[in-house]
This record gives sequence, structure tokens and C-alpha cells, in this order.
Amino acid sequence: MEGRPRIGITMRLEIETRRFYLGRDYSEALEAAGAIPVHLPLIPKKEFVDSATAALDGILLPGSDSDVDPSLFGEEPHPSLKRVVPEKDQSDRLALDAAERLGLPVLGICYGMQALNVWRGGTLIQDITAQVKDGLKHDQGKPLDRASHSIEIDRDSILGSFDSFSANGSNVRVNSHHHQAVGKIGRDLKPVAHARDGIVECIQDTRPDRFVLGVQWHPELSWQDDQLSREIFESFVERCRKRS
Repeated sequence: MEGRPRIGITMRLEIETRRFYLGRDYSEALEAAGAIPVHLPLIPKKEFVDSATAALDGILLPGSDSDVDPSLFGEEPHPSLKRVVPEKDQSDRLALDAAERLGLPVLGICYGMQALNVWRGGTLIQDITAQVKDGLKHDQGKPLDRASHSIEIDRDSILGSFDSFSANGSNVRVNSHHHQAVGKIGRDLKPVAHARDGIVECIQDTRPDRFVLGVQWHPELSWQDDQLSREIFESFVERCRKRS
């Protein structure tokens, strides 16, 4: 696998069993796009994270079954807040610190996009159902890969440069598995896709020399059959390859 970029993926922590784990889809999507996935355990020590990321060419922050701690964006917990895993929050933030310092490309998926926005000083909507008037159903359940609602993509964006955008226009459908969403946008980020209820579905870095992309849906579940999802991973891996 000579020439393949090495991309770190932060893991999850199963509190009941004390096991680190990660769904296979993220690694399989990266490998198919030409990368070597590297699992990063949730050890929230700066020295460890800095050492673990020093030999990487990119960082992927995956989805999670936990919520970002609302204290990180200055709020008290909403009654619908799900479990918070401090090791997850702290490790992802240290990984983002390292990626920023090293200039690594970053892809955040679902929880990963939310964590990225909070790390940049933004906020979250803690529960869409309770806090968004006339909101869509964003936690679709099974089947997980079904495209459940439409999004509108800005032409002047990373996604807007894809062949799938040229073929399908700004309106596409995506799967949806989240009860929280991006609120106030963090520094050096801009929203570039929205659902019809106004929920932000994609953010990207405003700095032209940086590839930092967050998507609210799960392209790792649909990359084999969906061109947009596949192009997300291909574009990310290509930027990581150029960086290496």
C-alpha cells in the first residue's frame, strides 16, 4: 500500500464494558478510497495524541452514540441530552488541536461535525425535536442507509465541486441519524448545505488552504451506492495524499 495516506480515526468508548470500538464502515470507506485507516484510542493525554498524530496525513472524527458535553459551549444540559463521554470529547479536541497545528485535512461525520463546530467556538442545538419549530425527523432509525430527507447544497462549496452535484443539482437526499445539530457556527467555518427545516447539514473551513469538512449525515453507510458519499471520501483522501 505504498503511497496511501495514513488517516487517523478516533474511536468510541463503551462505558459498560470499558472497550474502545468503532464501526467497520469508516475504515472500509477510507480503504476503498485509497487510504490506510489508523484507529486512535480515546486516551485524552496531549503527549499521546501529539505522538499518535505526528505520522498521520489526516484525521476523521466519526459519529458517536454520545453527545458533546454542553458545558463546552456554555450551556446547561437539556432534558433530552444523551450520555456524555468525557474521554471522547477530550480526545477529539486534542486530535483537532494536533490537526490544526500540523495542517492536516479533517473530515467530521455527524457527531464529528458537531464536535468540530464546538471546538471552533460554535454551539449546538441540543435537541431538534424540542428546540426547532416544524423540524423534520432527523433520527430515522433502520434501515440506516436509506436516504430519508433532502438537503440543498451551496454551489460554492467543496460538495458543489463534485460530479454528483453537477449531475443532480443542489437538491439531494441523505440518510439521517442525529437528534442534535449545529447552532451558532464556529470560527473559520461556514454552512454550505441545509435541510428544508433550516438544519445545517454541512460545514467547511473558510480558509482556502485548508480542507476541513463536516457532514451531518453518514456517508460511510452509503458510499458503495451513492456517488456523493463516495466523492466525500475520495476528495478527503486525495487531500490527505497531497499533504503526505
